[in-house]
Amino acid sequence: MLRTLLLAAPLLLPLMAAPAVAQMDSREGIALQNQILQLRNEVEQLRRGGGGGGYVPAPVPSGRAPVGGASELTGQLLDRVNQLDEEVRRLRGRADEAEYRNRTLQQQVEKLQGDMDYRLQQLENGGGGSRPSTAPAPAPTPAPAAAAPGAPPAAAAPRTAERALADGQAALARRDYAAAEAAAREVVSSRGARAQDGQLLLADALLGRRDYANAAIAYDDAYKRNRQSARAPEAMVGLANAFIGLNAKREACDTLNNLRSEFPRLSGNLATRATDARGRAGCR
Repeated sequence: MLRTLLLAAPLLLPLMAAPAVAQMDSREGIALQNQILQLRNEVEQLRRGGGGGGYVPAPVPSGRAPVGGASELTGQLLDRVNQLDEEVRRLRGRADEAEYRNRTLQQQVEKLQGDMDYRLQQLENGGGGSRPSTAPAPAPTPAPAAAAPGAPPAAAAPRTAERALADGQAALARRDYAAAEAAAREVVSSRGARAQDGQLLLADALLGRRDYANAAIAYDDAYKRNRQSARAPEAMVGLANAFIGLNAKREACDTLNNLRSEFPRLSGNLATRATDARGRAGCR
């Protein structure tokens, strides 16, 4: 086990660093949220008091009298609030990406540890040389293989992207989200013509597992792969549903509004899904 830990150490270092990045982003996000609340309170005070209430406006250059008064200052504060909102969304995306990298690295380390344990066990069982009586035991094993001339080869050929997509859709239908995700990642890693289909299958599997943050990233990647494809609207509807799962209803409505402007002639099941998403997000 010591040898296993030493071999896995290079992968553990980035795994330990990823939560620190997410924590830093979280602290920045909280600070920005506090600034947004403070600015919103100032805007509300200006609206209620009409610019009074003891608030001292910023000095106007060149000695001129202020034009617009409280309305101009309110507009500046609103612009600042919008900038801080955008910064919060950016930091939230960075935190989600860091969490995804952390989970991926953890899976890689666990797989590496399992492989090393298996190899060490094989070496311990077959490399001792203290059991001469067990050496002839593997000799009878070729007999069953020879007795079955129609048996398939030991190493099966890799499945095509179409086969992997079909298997993944079947797994998704029976709610085997792990198998659907594995098939989708196989298609995406091949970087072929069906990569967008694989990305959508991956997003559907993550959404089924209620991993809304990573599902949103996967849907967004699927949309960006080909914004004019026939499946781009499907990716946008999925992105809106992932936002609803994260309780980010404003982002969901923004996505659905973009969907309406980019694809105004939706019909059938996809149009029904978009309408249902608008209702659940409370869009106007």
